[in-house]
Amino acid sequence: MAIRITASRLPLLLLALAAGRAHAHPPGLSSLDLALKPDHIEATATFALQDIEAFVPMDSDLDAEVSDAEREAAKPAIAKLLAEQLRISADGTELQSQPGQASFDGRNNAQVQMVYPAAAQRQLRLQSGFLGLLPDGHQQYLTVRDAAGKTLAEKMLGRNDDQLDLTLAAAADSAAPQAAFAAFGDFFKLGIEHILTGYDHLLFLFALLAVTHSLWPALKIITFFTIAHSITLACAGLRLVELPGSFVEPFIAATIIYVGLENIIRGDHPKGRHWLTFGFGLIHGFGFAGVLQEMNISAADSGILVPLLAFNLGIESGQIAVAALVLPLIWWLNSQVATAARFLKGGSVAVSLMGAFWLVERTML
Repeated sequence: MAIRITASRLPLLLLALAAGRAHAHPPGLSSLDLALKPDHIEATATFALQDIEAFVPMDSDLDAEVSDAEREAAKPAIAKLLAEQLRISADGTELQSQPGQASFDGRNNAQVQMVYPAAAQRQLRLQSGFLGLLPDGHQQYLTVRDAAGKTLAEKMLGRNDDQLDLTLAAAADSAAPQAAFAAFGDFFKLGIEHILTGYDHLLFLFALLAVTHSLWPALKIITFFTIAHSITLACAGLRLVELPGSFVEPFIAATIIYVGLENIIRGDHPKGRHWLTFGFGLIHGFGFAGVLQEMNISAADSGILVPLLAFNLGIESGQIAVAALVLPLIWWLNSQVATAARFLKGGSVAVSLMGAFWLVERTML
């Protein structure tokens, strides 16, 4: 039986899809950085606190809130858990970590620093057992550097591929270009996944494009959005400018509400839509940058440019693919005289309601 989606039903469908996925997020992300020193190995693991709360309960008084004191008290247990789950062997000998040190940053991330009192001369083996405790889809970005800071290996670890075997002499001679190429592919894929599961960004883009009737206005909007979020993604990735997620995420929801309301009030020919897109796109770029910040990738890393470029290209590729699928439908609906107005107003109402839901969720819940 064929199912017809009319202009009057499309807004309800959009709202239902967005509401059904409102709590969906990209897979969890973390990072693991190994520094091979002349007489020891330093390991630094960075991950979101929510990833570990199920394994190290922090709410000791069971009041449904975790205080600063309770987080501080949980630091030794967090460090112990990570040390137990990270297995490192140097030249065939499994190493034991000294007591690790846990710390928290301002982005709700935890960082655990561990020291292994031995050096690897020929062969290094690592297994991140912590990934087996986390949900499917969690990704951990592993970087191995020598004493001079040169990158020897990069790899995106997952539950089904949680280890690395590295021959140090070969890595020092030739693995760096291969590592950079592998990292490019990993971050390109991560960028595509992020935009395809970033329902707030996609809904914002849909609201912007809903007023278009042809290629040129749509191309201007997509181009200005791309330029804007590329600027702030680069600035945040290089840590030239940083904004807290507690500001960025509610503001993104507010941009969705605004564009939906503008569509309702000004109709399908709003002036200066590309400039509005550029301004709001700057904020969305900080939202994209949150992924790299979760993985503790910053200007301190010598290889920041490869992940940054690949991640941004992945976002653009996913964005173009979505636009290529959606724009013909938008243009066809806008060409139907009898239903064009209902499509624009109904879709914009749905967009604004979803934006309002996200705003409340991100500020009050």
